[in-house]
Amino acid sequence: MIYEGKAITVQALEDGIVELKFDLQGESVNKFNRATMAEFQAAVEAIQGDSSIKGVVVTSGKDVFIVGADITEFVGTFQLPEEDLVAGNLEANKVFNAFEDLNVPTVAAINGMALGGGFEMCLACDYRVMSSAAKVGLPEVKLGIYPGFGGTVRMPRVIGVDNAIEWVCAGAEQRADKALKVGAVDAVVEPAKLKETAVATVKRAIAGELDYKAKRQPKLEKIKLNTIEQMMAFETSKGFIAGQAGPNYPAPLEAVKTIQKAANHGREKALEVEAAGFAKLAKTTVTQALVGLFLNDTELKRKAKQYDKEAADVNLSAVLGAGIMGGGIAYQSAVKGTPILMKDIREEGIQLGLDEASKLLGKRVAKGRMKPEQMAQALNAIRPTMSYGDFGNVDIVVEAVIENPKVKHAVLAEVEGHVKDDAIIASNTSTISITYLAQALKRPENFCGMHFFNPVHMMPLVEVIRGEKSSDRAVATTVAYAKKMGKTPIVVNDCPGFLVNRILFPYFGGFARLIGMGADFQRVDKLMEKFGWPMGPAYLMDVVGMDTGHHGRDVMAEGYPDRMADKTKTAVDVMYEANRLGQKTGKGFYAYEMDKKGKPKKVVDQETYELLKPVVLEQREFTDEEIVEIMMVPLCLETVRCLEDGIVESAADADMGLIYGIGFPPFRGGALRYIDTIGVAEFVAMADKYAEFGAMYHPTEKLREMAKNGQKFFG
Repeated sequence: MIYEGKAITVQALEDGIVELKFDLQGESVNKFNRATMAEFQAAVEAIQGDSSIKGVVVTSGKDVFIVGADITEFVGTFQLPEEDLVAGNLEANKVFNAFEDLNVPTVAAINGMALGGGFEMCLACDYRVMSSAAKVGLPEVKLGIYPGFGGTVRMPRVIGVDNAIEWVCAGAEQRADKALKVGAVDAVVEPAKLKETAVATVKRAIAGELDYKAKRQPKLEKIKLNTIEQMMAFETSKGFIAGQAGPNYPAPLEAVKTIQKAANHGREKALEVEAAGFAKLAKTTVTQALVGLFLNDTELKRKAKQYDKEAADVNLSAVLGAGIMGGGIAYQSAVKGTPILMKDIREEGIQLGLDEASKLLGKRVAKGRMKPEQMAQALNAIRPTMSYGDFGNVDIVVEAVIENPKVKHAVLAEVEGHVKDDAIIASNTSTISITYLAQALKRPENFCGMHFFNPVHMMPLVEVIRGEKSSDRAVATTVAYAKKMGKTPIVVNDCPGFLVNRILFPYFGGFARLIGMGADFQRVDKLMEKFGWPMGPAYLMDVVGMDTGHHGRDVMAEGYPDRMADKTKTAVDVMYEANRLGQKTGKGFYAYEMDKKGKPKKVVDQETYELLKPVVLEQREFTDEEIVEIMMVPLCLETVRCLEDGIVESAADADMGLIYGIGFPPFRGGALRYIDTIGVAEFVAMADKYAEFGAMYHPTEKLREMAKNGQKFFG
C-alpha cells in the first residue's frame, strides 16, 4: 500500500501502475469534504515521492464516482470573509494542479455519478473512461455558485467554449453518449469493462502510443480562440444565458463572464479569476437560500425515509372521484408502478379521469420520455369502475370527491364498509379538518389526509395530514405511497387549511386589501412576478378557480376569525357572483383565449375594472415596495404561526412546503428564510408599519422576542 486513508487509498496494480481509489468510510457516497481534500493532498504527495510509479488510474469503491463537494460544509465556509474564501479555493486548486502535473499519465475510470467537484477531479486527469451507465456534469449553478475546483478553466479548454458554457450554465447531468460526443470523456464502455479499459489506456500512454503530455497541454494554456471568435462566442452566450436565467439567478451569467475573463490566461491566472468570482457568488443571499434549500430537501427525504419501517406495503390503490384531479392521481400512481382503481358514480366522470390520464401519458410519449408500449401498460394499470367490486383488495384509498364536508362524510363511511380492516383511507381535502372528517369512520386510526396540489403531475408536494386519531401506521403508509408516486411528502398536523392553504389565504387577503385601496390588480401581478412568484395573485386565483378560493376563504374565516374573517365585500366575491370563476369559465380577473398550442392565454378584460368599482373603498398611492410588503407580510406571519403552533416540525418543513406547494421563489428560500434575510427585527418593524390593517399584520409575541434577542430561524 502506497497510501492509506479513510477516504482514499493508493495501491499498486501492475507494471508500475497504481490505483488511486476514492472510498469514503462511513458514507454511502464519495464527496470532497475537508478530510477527503487533506487525504487527496497526502495521496498526491505519496505518488510524487515514488519514482517507481509509471501511471495512475483513479477509481471509486462506491456505486457513484464522486458526487461533488460536501454541501453540508458550505453553510459554515460561506460565512467566511471573501478573501478567506478565495484563499481556500486557491489552496484546494493547488492539490488538483499537483495531481494534473504528475510526471506520469492519469486516467479516470468513471463508474457512476461524477458531479461538480467529482467531475472536476476527472477533468484534472489526462484521460477519462466512462461507464455507459454513468452520468457526469457540473450542477453548481443550482446552488447559486459555479464550479470552483477548476471547472470553468478546464472545461472550455477540453470541450470548447460553446459546449462548456452549455454544461456549466445549465448545470444538467449528462449521459455517457453526450459526454463522448463533445469530448468530455475519451471512451465509453460497458460497466464490466471499465477498469480494464482504464488500465489499458494508461499502458498505451506509458508505451508512448498516446501522448499524454500533449493531451494535457491545452488545459495549461489560454483558450485557442482569436479576439473576434471570443467576442462572437461570449457576447451571444451572455445575452442568451441572461434571458434564460433571469435577473434573480446570477450564477450562470457570472460563469460566462468568468470563462471570458480567464480566456487569455494560462491555468494559474485563470484559476485566480475563477476563485474571485466563486467567492463573490458564495456570499450572495441567493446562494444562501439555494444551499439552504438543498439541505432542507435532504432533511425532508431523511424524515420521509424514517417512516418506511412503520409503513404497510401498497400493491393496489384506489381513488374515489375521477375527473381532472382523480385522473391526475390515477396517472401518477400508474406511471410510477402502482395499479389503481378509479371509481366514480358517473360515467362522464370516469371518462374525464381517463382522458386526463391518457393526455398526460401521451405527452410523455411525444417528448420521448416513454415508449408507446409503456403508455399502454400504464393505462392498463388504471382500472375504471362504478362499483366497489374489487375494493376488498385495496391497500390505500384516496378520496378525491367534491370539497363538501357532508358529501365527504357520506363517501368515507360508505367506502370503509367495502375495504379490508387494515386498509388506509386518505382524504385529498385541501381545507377541511381531518379530525372532523374522521368522525364518519369506525376506524379513524386508519385515516389521514393526503392533499395533492393541482396539477398533480407537475406539483411535487403532498401534504400528509395527521388527524387526532390517525395512527403512525396510517401516516407512514401514506408517506411511503406518496414517495412511491414520485412526490415529496411533508407530514403536518391538522388545522383548517393545513400548512400551504393556511399560509396562502392571508396572501390572498393582502391582495384583496390592496384592491380595496385602489391598487391595480395587473400592477400587483407584475410586481409579485418580479419578486419571483411564477404568477401574480390575480392570475393565480384565476388558475385555482374563484369558487375554490371563495370556499377556502370561508373555511379560513371560520378557523381563524381573529385575523381571516373579513366582513367587507372583496374582489373575489364580485368575480364569484358574476360567475367569472377563472380559467375554467374563460373569464376571471383576466379573460382567456386559446393559443396556438391549445393552452389558455390570459388577456386584459376592461370589464373587470367595471366589476371591481364597488369594492374599491378608497384610493391610496402605493410604492412598489409597499405593495410587495402588503402581500408578503401576512404570508410570512402565518408561516411563523404554523411553526409556533406545531403544525410543522421545523422551519425547513414550512419553507419546503411553500416552495414545492405554491412555487414560493426558490432563490429566496421560503418565507422563514426570507425573514432571516431581511433580519427578524427589520421584518417586525416592516409588519408594524401596517398594524392598522389588523391582526393578519401583527407579529406574534415570540417573533418579537426573537427580534429582541437577535435570533434567526436558520442558525
